[in-house]
Amino acid sequence: MGKASEDPKRATAERAVAEYVESGMVVGLGTGSTASFAVRRIGALLAAGELEDVRGVPTSARTAAIAREEGIPLVTLSEARPLFTIDGADEIGPGLALIKGLGGALLREKIVASAGGGLVVVADETKLVDSLGAGPLPVEVEPFGHQITLEDLASLGCEPTLRLEGPGSQTGDPDRPYVTDGGHYTADCLFPRGIPNPAALEEELKRIPGALESGLFVNLARAAVVARGEGTEVIEA
Repeated sequence: MGKASEDPKRATAERAVAEYVESGMVVGLGTGSTASFAVRRIGALLAAGELEDVRGVPTSARTAAIAREEGIPLVTLSEARPLFTIDGADEIGPGLALIKGLGGALLREKIVASAGGGLVVVADETKLVDSLGAGPLPVEVEPFGHQITLEDLASLGCEPTLRLEGPGSQTGDPDRPYVTDGGHYTADCLFPRGIPNPAALEEELKRIPGALESGLFVNLARAAVVARGEGTEVIEA
């Protein structure tokens, strides 16, 4: 187990970069506070000459802005496929099944992760759960007819809530639906009995026309770097 810094998020991100990122790689760059530490670490190592010719595929406009700020060259999926993506997670369950999407970029995160060699997850130990569904499962939905989509989601046994911009709204309207980079809405779906079979639920969600993608990431994580107490631990799938 590696020694952690005072900030668990920074510690896991820096260890993931040290363990997995090498010169010449194309790496998917995740979205969220923990993933941003990894992006900044890659930028710092490039600036110092300790890494060379690392290019990034960003999963959101926010991540792209951070990467440009840090001097990381960016490419699109049509130009190159990432070997893997470094990203955070909201829940990490058995077999490294994940829930992601509270940061609002799940569709693009899943596209990038699926296009390459999966995910290297960075998180603290509070994200580890015995069964997924301790918190809400985000589902990115098409705005057209979204009320019907929420009804269809509820038929699967969850309590769906349309995500709103809330306090600190950039538009000044906290009751306005939150809109993703792709122009979609997000439904946060709470399953009172948890999600005992994530793969089966993912298939059910795919049958709902307005549900574009869910925050269930099954068989996509190759490893997780987790902060535990004073150290970090690598869990491999």
